[in-house]
Amino acid sequence: QVQLVESGGGLVQAGGSLRLSCAASGRTFSTMGWFRQAPGKLREFVAAVSWSGINTNYADSVKGRSTISRDNAKNTVYLQMNSLKPEDTAVYYCAASTMGTHYSNTIGFYDYWGQGTQVTVSS
Repeated sequence: QVQLVESGGGLVQAGGSLRLSCAASGRTFSTMGWFRQAPGKLREFVAAVSWSGINTNYADSVKGRSTISRDNAKNTVYLQMNSLKPEDTAVYYCAASTMGTHYSNTIGFYDYWGQGTQVTVSS
């Protein structure tokens, strides 16, 4: 039984920080990532990380402000977000892929998804 469970979302003021967590169970995954979806908008890529944790990929909108990491002993991926902006407000989804390629920034790359955690950034 595969399950991805996000946590760590909440309400934060602009300029603040949040650390999102995604605990996976049932199996391990080559690539894990984060997407987000704001009301009325398409789901968009945020960040991804390889099994080793060395290879990472970030959307331009969060590059320099966010760090994705993973702890394979816990089968958990994290997203540290700093200098948050109101435009970061969205439901953040954890995603996991069994594929092992360089391409990890599209929704079709991922096989499993969590239920999402709400991030709200106030101005």
